[in-house]
Amino acid sequence: MTVTLTDVARHAGVSLATASRAFGEPDRLAATTLEKVHAAASELGYQPAPTAPPEEKTIAVVVPDIASPVYAQLLKGIHSQAWHGRHRIVLFDTDEDLGREREQIARATAFDGMLLCSPRLPPDDVRRLTGETPFVVLNRIIDDARCVVMDTERGPRQAVEHLVALGHRHIAYAAGPEYSWADVRRGDAVARACAEFEVLFTRLTHQAASIQGGRAAAATVIASGASAVIAYNDLIALGIEAGIEDLGLRCPEDLSIVGNDDIEIASARRPGLTTVRLAINRSGSIGVETLLKAIDGDRTIDVVELPSQLIVRASTATPKPRR
Repeated sequence: MTVTLTDVARHAGVSLATASRAFGEPDRLAATTLEKVHAAASELGYQPAPTAPPEEKTIAVVVPDIASPVYAQLLKGIHSQAWHGRHRIVLFDTDEDLGREREQIARATAFDGMLLCSPRLPPDDVRRLTGETPFVVLNRIIDDARCVVMDTERGPRQAVEHLVALGHRHIAYAAGPEYSWADVRRGDAVARACAEFEVLFTRLTHQAASIQGGRAAAATVIASGASAVIAYNDLIALGIEAGIEDLGLRCPEDLSIVGNDDIEIASARRPGLTTVRLAINRSGSIGVETLLKAIDGDRTIDVVELPSQLIVRASTATPKPRR
């Protein structure tokens, strides 16, 4: 009787997908798992059928700001997944400029497909510019498009719950770039949670998604009277911390600060930054998988939503009584 890959998977005690990777994508498996599958194949006398190497694709990746550690991490996930098929990546940086984004999406149509990371343009512009070129949107939902999004609801709500439990009764939201879809969603989620818990909410003006943007917001945060602030991202949160220090105040004694993203430096700072951890690498990996299916003719249009988790560190504490 012919030995099948299913037989090998069962004998090795792994899933069929894992057994398949052992012969098609061995670099994706741990050494112990790979050895287990190959040993099972040898015992059963399994001979994998020869397969043709996948056709290499060229994928355009459009990001708002290549200097951001979030997009660097996202690109790492994209590149790692693309490398399995030896696909090529061409990078476009819009520098948060709508005109440049229009031009670069139009140029990206010359390639096999594109990943649009947090696009700022209106949905109609995105659909018109991409034309017939397969594309996947990361970190934003556009109707009738393949999208992979990181949570913008549960994490911000958890942040509010955490601050309310500490005793905060006035929470500010330090907004990010003006055209950011995630910024609107995060700010709205914080506002809804504050209303539910009957605490005062202040939404601050838009700032660049950078440490300098956070420094620019610091004085406004203090002037609002809020005892805690939830920032659009970790860079703004760290900038606010630096800004209030310039004003003679300290975190968390005078202001509790919460970020979003959980970039690497968030845990290395003192105090460590309380933040919402997002599935950034996973988002990039799934984006590549989804795009390659679309390039191969898959017409499925859906939205993949990835979870988040509040990571509590030392930048949040019980508010100090105010005079």
